[in-house]
Amino acid sequence: MAEERVIRLLKRVPLFAKMSDADVEQVADRCLRKDCHKEQVILVEEEVGQTLFIILRGTVKITRASDEGREVIITILKAGDFFGELSILDGKGRSASVIAMEESELLTLRRNDFHHLLERFPSIGLEMLRVLADRIRKADVMIENLTLQDAVGRVGSTLIHVAEQTGYARGASMIIAKLPVQQDLANMAGTARETISRVMAVFESKKLIERDGHRVIIPDFEKFKRDYWS
Repeated sequence: MAEERVIRLLKRVPLFAKMSDADVEQVADRCLRKDCHKEQVILVEEEVGQTLFIILRGTVKITRASDEGREVIITILKAGDFFGELSILDGKGRSASVIAMEESELLTLRRNDFHHLLERFPSIGLEMLRVLADRIRKADVMIENLTLQDAVGRVGSTLIHVAEQTGYARGASMIIAKLPVQQDLANMAGTARETISRVMAVFESKKLIERDGHRVIIPDFEKFKRDYWS
């Protein structure tokens, strides 16, 4: 029988949020727990994959290597998100690498077990499609922004993306409890680390953001989005 804590955490994952406790327990019984330390490589691009990963705690970055060998961060995922779904759906190699950004706790689900659950609980598949559609829409906007905007716009768009992926709202404000390091932001924005530092300082001087260490507050998030998100 699955741990009560695992069932409780799985209920917070959108894929399983609408399921009963008894049904979520069936999911949990087929999962294995995996602890990851900071900077641990969880998946490697192009390797054969047979496992879906569900994040219970922590954050991970999805990355690919450019032709020059530079790391390009596609997105950041947090607790409640999943990854590795493409390989278990089409049986092909991993489309990207995944690296833990902090101590993280994951659940893993083998391909055969996942297919069994899809047949038994079609709502899982429908929710997965909804999440994937949302990711594609955000990726399209992010690609457009990185292609058409100047350095300030690219940094602003990246900050918005990180806020929507990992932050939480408080009134009109959006709070990012732990902003990624500048090199990671640069790898997301397609710019230099020094540019990140310079643009963030400009944002702060204009009171568009407030910083306290790695904690960042965007006081008027909707206005910030209108200015830096297509």
